[in-house]
Amino acid sequence: MWLSQQKMQQLSKAIEHLTLSHDCSEVRQQVGYDLLELLDADYYASFIWDQQRSCFRERVSINMDAANLQNYEHYFQHHDPITHKLQRYQSTVPVRAVMPQKTLVKTEFYNDFLKRDGLHYGINLYAHDHTVNIGDIRIWRAKNRPDFSSDEIALLDLIKPCFINAMRNIKTLKDETSSPIQSILVDSIATQITARENDVLLGIINGSPDKVIARELGISFSTVRTHINRLFQKLEVSNRTELVRRVSSATFS
Repeated sequence: MWLSQQKMQQLSKAIEHLTLSHDCSEVRQQVGYDLLELLDADYYASFIWDQQRSCFRERVSINMDAANLQNYEHYFQHHDPITHKLQRYQSTVPVRAVMPQKTLVKTEFYNDFLKRDGLHYGINLYAHDHTVNIGDIRIWRAKNRPDFSSDEIALLDLIKPCFINAMRNIKTLKDETSSPIQSILVDSIATQITARENDVLLGIINGSPDKVIARELGISFSTVRTHINRLFQKLEVSNRTELVRRVSSATFS
């Protein structure tokens, strides 16, 4: 496979971004923009597999409708004819490898989910820590575009070791910094917030300033502010005091 100087620069940028943050959502979001550029693709989504609940969570996406993705999380991931087959692979795999395109376009999954956002040709990459899926990359093109070539599939495979290491390191850091309070919070409001939002929330409960939270979690100050704003929205509060009260009532009720 021959790579132009432009492609080499795009590939290097993607690899660099996989080493710059300990925030799982931030890493996957940034590398998504890099990969859409690198692979000349149109749509991107990434999830973390929740082994306990047997579902995909902590979604990030680019150029896909949030309401449609909520439908995926609530319904279509449980009626999905391709993803769990793709998930078994240890390398980048095109959707056509598990289902012919002419068969896919006849399914409910395609017509009521993929087609609504314009997704037609796809490739997926799943990161595994031994046998456990710890993150994924899902990239799609529109119907008027060509399907992904073997060279493009190989190009995404070049990213694989860096992506696996990034997901594994983030998972290890999260496991090492877990606490009894974290477990209580996750059990009580897990369906509403992401793991990283939970980490930021713990910092708020402990009274840490935003800059301290950013330093302890290895993320930027602006990312902390983004997580806090999302917490306000998800838990329907307008300030930190209300946030702590809301969490306390959920945790100890």
